[in-house]
Amino acid sequence: MAVDPELLAILVCPKTKGPLELIELKPEVARRLIEKYREKFRDEEPVVTSGLYSKQADLVYPIVSDIPVMLVDEALPGAEAR
Repeated sequence: MAVDPELLAILVCPKTKGPLELIELKPEVARRLIEKYREKFRDEEPVVTSGLYSKQADLVYPIVSDIPVMLVDEALPGAEAR
């Protein structure tokens, strides 16, 4: 199950209000995020493979189990995630 394309079309960067691009995360970053979000998922393993990249802010908002985490404090630096 993937993030709804209609949802992706209306999401904007919470910091800049600019456009976002769907990207694949580096495997080591994805593994780290799985560990970070594991405690929030009681009965299942969180799935993290992609994120939403804001070129203007150079931030990546992770997508965890098909839910975009659109919090500036949870975003990753673009160079780290791409």
